[in-house]
Amino acid sequence: MEENDRYQKGWEKLKEIDGEAGERVIESLKDIAPDFARLLIEFPFGDIYSRPGLDLKSREIAVIAALTALGNAAPQLKVHLNAALNVGCTEREIVEVIMQMAVYAGFPAALNGLFAAKEVFAQREK
Repeated sequence: MEENDRYQKGWEKLKEIDGEAGERVIESLKDIAPDFARLLIEFPFGDIYSRPGLDLKSREIAVIAALTALGNAAPQLKVHLNAALNVGCTEREIVEVIMQMAVYAGFPAALNGLFAAKEVFAQREK
């Protein structure tokens, strides 16, 4: 991967938010889509997460809401549930955000999100 300012800024932000989980996602893409891994670092983390205007906690709350509402992104939701906890969200706040999505995305999406949260919370307790 080509190192540039966007990449470096994104890599640092990814490590700050997701830690080893983010690094594992990038590593898992190297053999199939290294350009996609680079884009994933540069755009969301180098360009968007690094913008002023929202703190990381607010950004992760928004991401959890969006991924829960999608209803088909459990692996990504789990990564961002961990990220939310890493940047200061409480388990209670996360549960409330996911429950709020039942109004807009339906009970199945909220249930899937709650089950993902339950799994992440249990893993972090170990």
